[in-house]
Amino acid sequence: MDVEKLLAAITPEIYQNMLSAVETGRWPDGNLLTEAQRDHTQQLVILYQTKHNHQPQHFTVGTDGELVMKSKQELKRQYRDEQTIVSVPQNDNN
Repeated sequence: MDVEKLLAAITPEIYQNMLSAVETGRWPDGNLLTEAQRDHTQQLVILYQTKHNHQPQHFTVGTDGELVMKSKQELKRQYRDEQTIVSVPQNDNN
């Protein structure tokens, strides 16, 4: 299977499971990853991020293939901005 077909088959849910597995060293069912599984899964996570990560977090790979590192201040500002967008105005129907 070529890389493009492989990446097209990875759903956001599968990506999240793989990301969690790389971070914790365990599959969602609790089984430990072997060293080879961890290496391959980490490579898939990075490949997926290069195609789909349009808003890189603190330490990720952007869609341009570049490693993205954000400062704590940038992350706080981004989080604050996202919270402002998500907030719903309250009605004053008293």
